[in-house]
Amino acid sequence: MQDGTDPYTLSLSELSPAQWLEEMREIGESFGFFEPLGPRHNAVFVEKGDTLLVSFESLPAIQALSEDGRPIGFDLAQSHDWSCLTVICNRDTWFREDEVYGFFDQMTDDGFFDDFEQVIFFGAGPCGYAACAFSVASPGATVIALEPQATLDPRVTEWDDRFTHMRRTDFTERYGYAPDMLDGAKDTYVIYDPSDRLGAMHAALFERSGVTRFRARHLGGGMQLNLMEMGVIEDLVAAAAQGTLDTNLFAKMYRARRTHAPYCKKLFATVEQLDRPRLAEAACAYIAGHFGAPRYRRKLKALRQALTTDTEDTADDGAKL
Repeated sequence: MQDGTDPYTLSLSELSPAQWLEEMREIGESFGFFEPLGPRHNAVFVEKGDTLLVSFESLPAIQALSEDGRPIGFDLAQSHDWSCLTVICNRDTWFREDEVYGFFDQMTDDGFFDDFEQVIFFGAGPCGYAACAFSVASPGATVIALEPQATLDPRVTEWDDRFTHMRRTDFTERYGYAPDMLDGAKDTYVIYDPSDRLGAMHAALFERSGVTRFRARHLGGGMQLNLMEMGVIEDLVAAAAQGTLDTNLFAKMYRARRTHAPYCKKLFATVEQLDRPRLAEAACAYIAGHFGAPRYRRKLKALRQALTTDTEDTADDGAKL
């Protein structure tokens, strides 16, 4: 790594997991610190501005979602010249390991978070759970969590059958129940998809003072990627950091979904399942007109033929009467 290189702009694509972690080690040793947290977690800190972004991320997601193989925390921090502490798991672990607890204990004991004017915790899914749970280490922090789980303790969330392999993991000890860990946060923003039944049930568990929940319909199961592709995630985090994020501003940002093909296609699939042919025809026409999708042009033709046939049949029945 050359002197003067901005660590937030390095390309880390096409590296094996071992090579990628070695690059993270070099970045940490050159610009802050790098600390292994047991066999499945690592932490890298890059020191820059007086605001600290703490992002929780998984290595498979980083390598799948980022063209340059960088943590999303790096991209968000680079936009605002923030410092960044990225805690990385090698697979979805919900960060439920003693080494991770010990790391945040040590950061608290050392007054690490006190050195910054503002601290922001960020994560999505299992990493959103961690952003909420570990924010207790920095009272007064701002938390942004995309479709987080509240806990996977089966005594509380036995209705969630998506992560049964985690049911033996202890979610009752320290940093356990994520909603309770938010009591000391300044502001918490939970973004969820109300049409995702299980995700919405988790989001409901976060309903408490200091937590603002935003509905992002039809983005469940990949919300972080969708918001990135819609080009709103940086503005979303910036508004949360500035304390200006509210329901009206989120609604304005979320209008970007109208030009986001995956959202429109999910909307069409939902309407089609509801057996609402005219709404389905309108949604399909929008997709065909804005995205030029041949498959949807064919669907549109079939929908319009079916509507024409239904109209003619209705008219014939009326004439017979």
